[in-house]
Amino acid sequence: MHEPEVGARAHLSFMGGWSVDAEALVRPVVEGAGLELIEVSYHGARARRVLRITVDRDGGVDLETIALLSEKLGRRLDLEGFAEGAYQLEVSSPGLERSLRGPAQFARCIGRQVEVRTVEPVEGSSVHVGTLVASDDRAIDVEVNGVVRRLGHRQIGSARTVVDWAAELKGTHA
Repeated sequence: MHEPEVGARAHLSFMGGWSVDAEALVRPVVEGAGLELIEVSYHGARARRVLRITVDRDGGVDLETIALLSEKLGRRLDLEGFAEGAYQLEVSSPGLERSLRGPAQFARCIGRQVEVRTVEPVEGSSVHVGTLVASDDRAIDVEVNGVVRRLGHRQIGSARTVVDWAAELKGTHA
């Protein structure tokens, strides 16, 4: 059984093996709640194992939705006998500054500020900070200092949204 904890986390004790595919178990629950499954990851060792599930949707995800989803996921994993022993289930949204992977996530962030690190330099740089202006199945377009750079998905080592906190703070005091 699982017990809710602060921050929409639940401590879970299950019988069974880690060999069960967590993504296959949680995806239908997440999508049934009208959310997108961003990532499923495992962390820690025997005594401190963590199953981290990250979800999102247009407009973001509120704490109440996270708490309800955590309960549903806990019941599903419990029913399926997901893991042997105790571990922590963490359900969260990506936050304001989030990693971007894949065309769908890039498309959702068009118009946002991004930092893209390329595997090898493109136009003399491996770090490209600017506005994401376009995305398709092959590449993204980032406007950096007034110049649009086309970066192929295979060229991208990592990417994330960035928040211009100075601009955000000015906006709250206007």
